[in-house]
Order: sequence, then structure tokens, then C-alpha cells
Amino acid sequence: MTTHRTASVVAFTGAVKEFAAVRAVDGLDLIIEPGERVALLGRNGAGKSTSIGLLLGLDEPTSGTVELFGSLPLHAVREGRVGAMLQDFKPVSRVTVRELVSFVAGTYPKPMPVDEVLDLAGLTELAGRRADKLSGGQAQRVSFAVALAGDPDLLVLDEPTAALDVQARRAFWQSMRTFTDRGKTVLFSTHYLEEADQNSDRIVVIDRGRLIADGTSTEIKRAVGSSMVSFDLPSGPLPADLDTLPGVVSVEVVDGRVRLRTSDSDATVSHLTQVVVPRGLEVAAAGLEDAFLSLTAHASAAPSSASSASVQSPKAGA
Repeated sequence: MTTHRTASVVAFTGAVKEFAAVRAVDGLDLIIEPGERVALLGRNGAGKSTSIGLLLGLDEPTSGTVELFGSLPLHAVREGRVGAMLQDFKPVSRVTVRELVSFVAGTYPKPMPVDEVLDLAGLTELAGRRADKLSGGQAQRVSFAVALAGDPDLLVLDEPTAALDVQARRAFWQSMRTFTDRGKTVLFSTHYLEEADQNSDRIVVIDRGRLIADGTSTEIKRAVGSSMVSFDLPSGPLPADLDTLPGVVSVEVVDGRVRLRTSDSDATVSHLTQVVVPRGLEVAAAGLEDAFLSLTAHASAAPSSASSASVQSPKAGA
């Protein structure tokens, strides 16, 4: 169908979801195109799970719209175009991994071959084991296999590597690259920011149900200051005007270290030495965690009615 070729994979347009007096999603606008690997980041309670619920058709927006492939989410789900790996997966009792995956695959119109599913999920050697007798990490891989079984065009993953060890995580993300290399789309939420940094084409940050940043990892880091200047907390008084130094975006004291996030580390260091003797001085590129903490701190400090345009689009403003 023409709509399948031209419509965006995901389209939130002014989406709002209210639960009594709580507005869990607050005017969310988000477009995801085919073949993208998109990381959805946010603090606990930021609206990630509610947004995923709207996307999967598990709930309906109070106002605004949510579409998958140009139609209602439930239509795309019923057509087998969406696979989801959620946190509350519980394997069926008394069936093997292969039997479970085969059963799920049989419910889709154009499933992925079962052996291919097992290989992608790293379950080939466990295919004959009972699904309800596996370790937590192995059960997580079964959940992934179930999500892949229908060969979906969109794969939605909620904390997909939570129970996996380091080696299994590396294998998981390699599988994701293999999947998206076919033109498939992946949206995943995670608390492991280094995974978002390394395995996404694009990062979306939401806070209090609103989109506050959308861009590549590099763009988001640049939007909040590209470097971190840190030094040991001095024994005497800390100068009160560190935030006025050239390039400084924010100042914080953590574990006996003063941390200056800055857009111009050379200028910051040059002027810093004029106001304090910085012992244990370090200059490093800001990481995604630093950017995330800065973005969510700014969003929480802003009034709920305020626009987040200054950080919403690093592509335009950085």
C-alpha cells in the first residue's frame, strides 16, 4: 500500500494523556522515520511508559493523535507490523523456547523464520530448553525473540538489556544493527545512557511528558556545553562568580569536585586560574549523562507552561 511506503513509522501530534489530575504526556510531537534506531530517555515518571503505551495502542490519547504507518496504532499491531519487548514478560509454562517462538510466529501473516529468530536472539543452543526454567538474562532473550517473531517493521523495546551481562548486551545490540540494516525501525527506552550513546542514530529526551531534546548524541551534548572542567574543591571559600566565567553553562559540586560545564574550555580555564588555584584540574568532553542531567534539571526548573524550545531541537540551535 502507498501509505506503508510514504507515511512516517511513528507520528505523535500534540498527544496528551491525562490520568485524573495527572498529565503524563503533555503535547508530545514526535516523528520517527523508517530505518532509525531511536533511544527514548527520561527520568522515572517522565512519561516514557505512557508514551509507549499510546504508541502500542494499549491506551488512547486524551487529545491529539498517535499514528503508526499513517493509521491508528491498533491497526498496525493487528497487521503484525509492530513487535514489542516489555518489562513484564513471563514465559509460558511447560513449553520449550522453540515451541513458544514457533507458536507466536504462527500468529503473524509474514513471520520471520524461527531458526533466524533464535539466531538473532542468541537462543539457538537453548531452543530445546523449557522457557520457564531459564535464568533472568536468558528469559530476556526469549522476550526479544517473541518480539522479533512476526518480522515487524517497528520494534519497541522497554529496557531491553536490564537483565543481561556485558557480553550478552554486546550481542544484543549487534542484533539490533542487523535488524535495522534491513530497513526496520527500533525505538528503545533505557536507563543505560552509554547504550543510548553507542547504539542509537537519534536520542529523544522527555521530561514531565514533554519533548525537551531531539537529535544525535553529539548534537545533544553540544547543546548543553561540549566540555567539562573539574577541579578539587578548595579548602578556602569557593568563588561565587564561577558561573560568569567565559563559556560556563553550569556549576555544581559533586563528591568534593567542582564541575563546570562549558562551551569553551580554553577560555574557561584561562579565566579560572585568575580567580582560584585549581588543583587536580581536568578537562574532558561532556558525556551523554552530563547532558541528560543538565537537560532534565533545566526542564524541572522551568514552569510547566514554559516552552522548552531552547533545548528541544539541538539540530537547530546548537
